[in-house]
Amino acid sequence: MNVLLSSASKKVPLLLALKEAVARLDVGGIVTAGDSKQDVLTRHFCDAFWHMPATTDTNTSEIISALKQQKITHILPSRDGELLFWAKLKNQLKAEHIHVIVSNEKAVEHCLDKLQFGQSDIPAIIPTFCDLHHCDASRFVVKERFGAGSESVRINLNAADALVHAKTLSSPLFQPYIEGQEISVDAWLSENHTVKAAICRARALVINGESQVTYTLPTPSFLPDIITTLSSLKLSGPVVLQAIINGNELHIIECNSRFGGASTLGIKAGVDSLYWSLCETLGIDIETLPLTLANKKITQVRAATDYYL
Repeated sequence: MNVLLSSASKKVPLLLALKEAVARLDVGGIVTAGDSKQDVLTRHFCDAFWHMPATTDTNTSEIISALKQQKITHILPSRDGELLFWAKLKNQLKAEHIHVIVSNEKAVEHCLDKLQFGQSDIPAIIPTFCDLHHCDASRFVVKERFGAGSESVRINLNAADALVHAKTLSSPLFQPYIEGQEISVDAWLSENHTVKAAICRARALVINGESQVTYTLPTPSFLPDIITTLSSLKLSGPVVLQAIINGNELHIIECNSRFGGASTLGIKAGVDSLYWSLCETLGIDIETLPLTLANKKITQVRAATDYYL
């Protein structure tokens, strides 16, 4: 087994979790860190490093050829900007015995386009508009239509400030601002879009857009609604749904069809997403695998650590 972590960058916790999952299935298996930049942190922790071409259509032939040459068996995309590239190649690569851990093209496209997602008929979704004047609210959230771009999001703005910030964005979107606790839901779905497990977590400390302290939440009453929503989106593999809790009300923001920045906490809490994804490609019946979700709060603290190699 040779698993490629694409866009590995500085995602050391993800890479180490992936290595653990691989080792449980293949003691001789390796994890290859791939990135379009040479000087990335993950190259010091992987079994092999690939300075790969950018994941663009013009590089498709070169990438496929290199995948075969390096005997890559699995690919885990980890960046929003590459999800569609790999989703389009999923079936083609499967014919070459290379498994891509990503949802189908249509599902990925739907989640990446925040306007399309925000205007779908999903219950509890926060409505999303291109025009501020169509948004029935007094306070607003302004964000980019495409891409992660957490640093470009502004919340709780009045109309005037919302319009000013919108001018700094490429494709601005407007949502009503809703007070409450923002949560993330780590979930894993099979290829037939069945949710095996999901846990909720919240961020206690965020620095430069990344959560440094994250903790799990007790199983909320609306978790069945979240599971129904995820299944209806026809997703598969590891995903992260973002939402806001206001009292007993759930307000869905968006969904990322990939492993999240703090989804290693989800693994710790029992959503064994990377292992399950690999098992499924090997023909193992996921329903037969044990499932034990944490029954108490777990806090993840992410801090700089010194390593000596």
